[in-house]
Amino acid sequence: MSDYGHDLVFGSFVTPGGGDPERTVGLAVLTEQVGLDLVTFQDHPYQPAFLDTWTLLSFVAARTSRVHLAANVTNLPLRPPAVLARSVASLDLLSGGRISLGLGAGAFWEAIEAMGGRRLTPGQGVRALEEAIEVIRQVWDTGTRGGVRVDGEFYRVVGAKRGPAPAHAVPVWLGAYKPRMLQLTGRRADGWLPTLGYLQPGDLTKGNAIIDDAAQQAGRSPGDVRRLLNISGQFSAVGSGPLDGPAEQWVQELTELALGEGVSAFILGATTPTTCAGSQAR
Repeated sequence: MSDYGHDLVFGSFVTPGGGDPERTVGLAVLTEQVGLDLVTFQDHPYQPAFLDTWTLLSFVAARTSRVHLAANVTNLPLRPPAVLARSVASLDLLSGGRISLGLGAGAFWEAIEAMGGRRLTPGQGVRALEEAIEVIRQVWDTGTRGGVRVDGEFYRVVGAKRGPAPAHAVPVWLGAYKPRMLQLTGRRADGWLPTLGYLQPGDLTKGNAIIDDAAQQAGRSPGDVRRLLNISGQFSAVGSGPLDGPAEQWVQELTELALGEGVSAFILGATTPTTCAGSQAR
């Protein structure tokens, strides 16, 4: 049993489709209406069929009053970290402290390059992400004198003014799968946010062990890192497989993930109002 001491959180993972913007926003609003805690959107700035995720997050923040919001996860290679830090802090202030920051090292490199981004190797991506986290945290840290100073391999910010500070301590969640990313999660992040469909049996246990060890080596507690999980499935009268069946089956399977793997935040892929509303069965 793994218990990292976090409260349970339930949310939705909404595709930011631009073909019917009101439908996309409606799913986010419905997430709040049915009593869930979190709305997230994938971030693929090179995808012309999608709405820009940060513009969408701002619009949804104005259309809601309670639900928390995050990119799942932010495409760092196309979002300069110093500017991203100010965007996050600004939206957190405007929304009354409802923003979290999901971050990824990058993928789909041909599309990123086509948008003017730089292609990175996996190792470079991890180092760039760690530098970006440092930049972001320094921008938010208005209690320290002097400007932001990160003279890194990928990001160089020398003397930029700090601020604004967000309305609350914005958590940084990393989409991580490989050992170097998991180690970075343990050292520097506030949450681990993988997708269940990309994991093999045993990967959650192995990932938790790597994160826990890295956290302890960095002088942190493993409990400093929330374990989140993107999930998908459907509600139906008869069980047909994992997360495909009646609410009672979902409760049993999610309970096993919570008690056995320490997952405290479940984010459901919501493609229809029925899927989103069905998650009330929590």
